[in-house]
Amino acid sequence: MELTLLSKEKTREIIAKRAAQEFKTGDVVTLGIGLPTEVANYVPENQHVIFQSENGLLGVGKNTSGDKMDRRIINAGGVCVEAKKGACFYDAATALSMMRGGHIDATVLGALQVDEEGSLANWMIPNKLVPGMGGAMDLVIGSKRVIIAMEHTSKNGEAKIVKKCTLPLTAYREVDLIITERCVFDVTQEGLLLTEINPMFSMDEIKSSVTADFTISDDLKYMDID
Repeated sequence: MELTLLSKEKTREIIAKRAAQEFKTGDVVTLGIGLPTEVANYVPENQHVIFQSENGLLGVGKNTSGDKMDRRIINAGGVCVEAKKGACFYDAATALSMMRGGHIDATVLGALQVDEEGSLANWMIPNKLVPGMGGAMDLVIGSKRVIIAMEHTSKNGEAKIVKKCTLPLTAYREVDLIITERCVFDVTQEGLLLTEINPMFSMDEIKSSVTADFTISDDLKYMDID
């Protein structure tokens, strides 16, 4: 079966835009390194969401470039960002205390694998060209809600939404929501529930690109991909 193809840029845009819909006014949200940092670019200007970066910035704004770029103000991924009015800077120990202390309403992270129980793997063994552990363990355990925003499959086309994680676990059964460019899954006590699907993809394409079992919501919706 020939799968639908999206550009890298469009893939990331779809995921980040969809993740940005998950916050409510007043939420304190931490964005993981990589694709999740782009979520801040799509939150409406009139919605007051406070983004925290684990390198020590509360009040992260959109990515900056050109004359607006200040190389002293970066997110955890080293990308230059705005410091919104009222922002504050602090050390990594304070950032970790916020994460571990239950002060983060939601975190958005990437993943290498998520399984049907909501367990997460997003780091691998040392000396390999892959992500390290970072602060993900603290974020996943300490945040009130855990949202995974990731490309649907690996670079090799392998499933990332799996029946059981085979990579080292970051956390056991802590994920609440999975967002990819193809679909959205709620993680429930009964397992994965497919709630949204990208209209560019068929149900057969979704089923063939995951190894996890899932059920389809009676109120299945199309993702907004414009």
